[in-house]
Amino acid sequence: MTTDVTIVGGGPNGLLLACELRLAGVRPLLLERLHTRSATPRANGLVGRVVQALELRGLYEPLTGRSGPAEPLPFYQFSGLPLDLRDLRDNPLHALQVPQARIEQVLEERARQLGVEIRRGHELTALHQDDDAVTLDIRAPQGAYRIRTRYLVGADGGHSTVRKQAGIAFPGITDDSFVSRAGQAIIPDALLDPATGELDLPEPGMRLRPYTHNRLPGGVLTFAMMQPGSGIHLVATFEWDQPPADDSTPMTFDELRASARRVLGTDLPMSPPSTPGAHLLRRLTGTNSRQADTYRAGRVLLLGDAAHVHSAVGGPGLNLGMQDAINLGWKLAAQIHGWAPPELLDTYHSERAPVSRRVLMQTRAQMALMRPAADITAARDLLVELLDDPRNRARIAALLSGTDIRYDMGHDTTHPLTGRWLPDLRTHITDGWTQIAERLRTARPVLVDLTGNAATAQAARAWTDRVDVITARSANRSLPASAILVRPDGYLAWATDDTAGQSMRHHLHAALTTWFGAAT
Repeated sequence: MTTDVTIVGGGPNGLLLACELRLAGVRPLLLERLHTRSATPRANGLVGRVVQALELRGLYEPLTGRSGPAEPLPFYQFSGLPLDLRDLRDNPLHALQVPQARIEQVLEERARQLGVEIRRGHELTALHQDDDAVTLDIRAPQGAYRIRTRYLVGADGGHSTVRKQAGIAFPGITDDSFVSRAGQAIIPDALLDPATGELDLPEPGMRLRPYTHNRLPGGVLTFAMMQPGSGIHLVATFEWDQPPADDSTPMTFDELRASARRVLGTDLPMSPPSTPGAHLLRRLTGTNSRQADTYRAGRVLLLGDAAHVHSAVGGPGLNLGMQDAINLGWKLAAQIHGWAPPELLDTYHSERAPVSRRVLMQTRAQMALMRPAADITAARDLLVELLDDPRNRARIAALLSGTDIRYDMGHDTTHPLTGRWLPDLRTHITDGWTQIAERLRTARPVLVDLTGNAATAQAARAWTDRVDVITARSANRSLPASAILVRPDGYLAWATDDTAGQSMRHHLHAALTTWFGAAT
């Protein structure tokens, strides 16, 4: 059996990549070693640019049951320090509070609707690549078999078999100075403020904020409602300078309760959920911050946790991996279809690896700032002063959301929008007013002339088999551009404020050739 693309790993990242490839006309094969989706609670939502990226593909409403767009968060936190975002002119922090199990369900349904073949209970055991393809040995319930695939993508997590078999190094650090414990729990309603969700502990006169890392002399405690109205909270503790935990023994609810008592200095009244089904109880010693040396080794590519692992503080994991998928999908499809420029697939690593490095940096900084120690308290006090300035809050918010990304587009990048995310753009075209984002539902690039004339469209006639061309008028009078070229992942490959200039055609042709191949 021969396939164009095989994806190993059926979590959100692998499923989203499969959807992206199908939208681009490629039929991937997805292999997942688990027979059914995991019922164990994991991530509880998405924050940042990925929310807007999912809106581009029409996934916001299936995930939430509401029409978009997502509203920005008025408050967030950095290492437990509050971030008031209400006065930011362009608040970049959008959020979806959706359990990972629901995300996987929606993405698997979308993938199957698009025609993706998903094989559950099929596990990669070995791989060998040559100049033409990658040979995979697969273990399955019906017996072992072998396939050949033109490209292999490892979306199989931090312990990635694909990464190890491909010989890709995974350097980084392990911080084992703390133990974290997490579990689902019922907290009495009498202790919770119905308006804010804050937790009141009467004995020490302590009031704790939800969805944040509450730093205390004994460590850190977080709590968050798993789903609105469920009554079930995810409670987590972090303790430093404790005896090493035996991670080979299962964690108990009493262990979580005892850890919360040590952190708080008093009992936290809570009980295990009584509802049927799997309930999270997890203990981890320390955390890893690691990144693959390369996201591509020949015909093997890495995605999500297979390419980078880090602390979960701030919830960047799924946000990062799903943006990897949207960046990679259209580029890999172009390679399969034969029109990709020579270096296009390499830009997956050159664009996404620096983003991952920044996530590793900021998550390590947040963990370091949470440690209960006098010198850390002094550093936090200084940071609180700096966060009084809205410009600093905006920079931290952009760092956490991933909205500070500007990709190198490899040609004329003098325009301030080039390399940036698609601006909020409402345009009038022949069928009425529309968001340009809606035109990206099909994952095709879009060239938009906002002057209402056809000059730009005429300059791109030789690429219309790959690029949708729209002549429109913009409702955003402040937008400093008269034409934009939007990649399928939502980033601008080119922008100009002078469609009548002599150099417009030259620079547009350079951008089209760089990202979408030679003219036809």
